Parts: sequence; structure tokens; C-alpha cells
Amino acid sequence: MNLDKVFYQNFMKNLFADPCEVRYWDGNVVNYGEGEAQFRIGFNEPIGKKEIISDLSLAFGEGYMQKKIDIEGSVQKVIESIYRKQDSPLNQKNPYVKWAKILSNNIIKTNNIIKSKENIQYHYDIGNDFYRLWLDETMTYSCAYFKSPEDTLTQAQINKVDHILGKLNLQPGQTLLDIGCGWGELILTAAKTYQVKALGITLSSEQYARVLERIQNEGLQDLVEVQLMDYREIKGRNFDRVVSVGMIEHVGKEHLEEYFSTVKNLLSEGGVSLLHCITGYEESAINSWFNKYIFPGGYIPAVQELVSLMASNRFYLIDLESLREHYTRTLEHWAQNFEKSLPIIQKMKDETFIRMWRLYLNSCAASFHCGNIDLHQFLFTKGVNNSWPLTREYLYP
Repeated sequence: MNLDKVFYQNFMKNLFADPCEVRYWDGNVVNYGEGEAQFRIGFNEPIGKKEIISDLSLAFGEGYMQKKIDIEGSVQKVIESIYRKQDSPLNQKNPYVKWAKILSNNIIKTNNIIKSKENIQYHYDIGNDFYRLWLDETMTYSCAYFKSPEDTLTQAQINKVDHILGKLNLQPGQTLLDIGCGWGELILTAAKTYQVKALGITLSSEQYARVLERIQNEGLQDLVEVQLMDYREIKGRNFDRVVSVGMIEHVGKEHLEEYFSTVKNLLSEGGVSLLHCITGYEESAINSWFNKYIFPGGYIPAVQELVSLMASNRFYLIDLESLREHYTRTLEHWAQNFEKSLPIIQKMKDETFIRMWRLYLNSCAASFHCGNIDLHQFLFTKGVNNSWPLTREYLYP
């Protein structure tokens, strides 16, 4: 047996927490672990040992995209099996397992206004027709809120918007800014339900066009506006409420302070902001595969990092809620919808793109389910706001 094959044998033996079957490029099939294989990994050709050791996420991600690797079974379960093996105390010092760390690449990029627009357009401007195939009816591309396991994805997304708007305790005539408004569901609902004046901003031209169309179709021009712009470009305006859903992950570590100082300038004194975002338990850039193919310039902030920045900008944190398993369910719905729409997607995108997107959705679901990352909603005020409800009962009338 050659040295590369020896390396692979040892590496695969220590990579997964569940029993699995591995088919190597020479046709040799090896079973690892005890019991029936939970999934099967097939190597159609070897991936360089140096590539695996230096950056497993990129090596395996590209290997799967390029059909060097095939997966039979649930892609989500494969990723979860890796995570559970990594977290085992018995394997923390294992030289093979430490190579499998997936959340460790500290890529720093300057997300200035020009670069931020490029990064957002890379991910979001690949066609509304594509997103429409696997998102829900509201075209909401963020963590849903499941009041019941039986909720449909559409109902859960409606629940999420209602949950956020309820937390903001909106009153008629107030002004609301949505930073990174997506396809507009939140600002449109806010205007219709609470009679507030809402501004949504986005860097995606595809999203902007769709939101503008919805505003006109629903006759909400007097209450809702949308702008194709960076939040740092808003000048001379103040808002009673500022909300941001799934946007700060695109800001980058070096611009987090700028985000909070900008929100402080945009909020009226005593105003309230809600930040809905993916969080980590340690400061870490997204891995290099995600940075290269999914969210260039992305960064997952740590909870303590965000709370510290709120305090330094004289924000008062009044509510913090984790929705981690809600995001697991959301991603599982998206992944299922993606597979159901595969015959149509195959006419729109090539196989490399399809494998990339499948890996993205399933690996995110695995990351949330295993607790590698979380989803939090932070509610905070600019300065002291003594008029806020004393209990959370206002959220659940």
C-alpha cells in the first residue's frame, strides 16, 4: 500500500463519528466504525494529502463540486458526523482529527462600500427565478420561526416577521429602517400591519427590483420605499426603529464597530434596534470554502463581541433570544425544496453549481444542529428607554 493510501486510511478512520463505507479510487471498499454504514463516501480520484492537511473545507468542498468525491446518503448527516467526531474529548489531540477542523480560517477582507456591493451581488444576484424555486411564498431568505413543528415554511416565515415586528413594539406613524431588506416582506408587513413609514435598503439589484414591484403592486408608495444603497450612505435621516436580519454576517470583523456607530447615528434617542444574525461562540471567519464560493468577505461574530460593541456605543441590551434549531429546520426545508426543484434547476445551472449549493444548504443545517453556530436576536435601545414594557407579555398578546 502506498503512503497516500495509508494516510487516507488513517484519516477516514478518524473523521466520522458514525459507521460508514468508503470506496477508494482503485475500487477498494473499506468499512469504518461498528455497525451498518450510515452513508457512503466515494473517491473517484485522490485529493492531494497536502491539500487535505492545509485546508480540509476547501479540499473536500471543491472535491465534491468537481465530482472527485461522491456522497450516498444525507449530506447533512455526513457533515454532522464530522462535527460530532471533532467534539469528542477522546479525539481533541488526535493528529488526524485536528486536520478536520472546518471553522478555523481567519480570512480578513476590507468590506468597504464597493467591495460590500460586489460580495452581495455575487450571492444574491444570481436570479430571483432561482431563489423562488426553493424559498417560501414570501421569498424570505433568513431563519424562520416555527411555533409548531407542523408549520409550513411559509407560515414559519410569516411567524418570524410577526415576531420581529412585535418585539419592536411598533406604533402607527413611527419610522422604520430595514438594513438589508431582502425581497421586502418585513417592510411591507410593517406598513400594512402597523401603519409605519418604512425604508428598506439593499445592495442587490435583483432584490431592489422585486421590492419596488411589490410596493407598486400593493399601493404602498406613501408608506414604503426601497433604495439600492449601502447603509453607510444614508445621510440626514433618523428612525424610531432600525432592524437588520441576516445582514451583519456580511459586514466583516473590521467593520462591526462601524456598523454599530452608524446605527447609533441613524436611531433617534431612545430608539430601538433589532439585530437578527448568525453568531458563534468564538470569534472566527467563515471557512475558506464558504468565503470563496458562497459568502465572500463573510464573518460570523461572537455573541460577546456584539454585546461589547453595543455597550461601547451606549446601547442598552433589553432582550436576547436564541433561534438555533429554528434555523436548522429552515435550512432543512430549503434543502428539501432545492432537491424537489432539481429538474428545473438543472436547466438553469450546471452540475458544479448544483453540488455547491447542495453542500452549502446541508452543511449549514449541520452546523446549526450541532451547535457550531447559533442564531440570535438582539434587541437594544439607544440610551435609556424607561417607557419600554416591563415584561415580555406584549410579545404574546
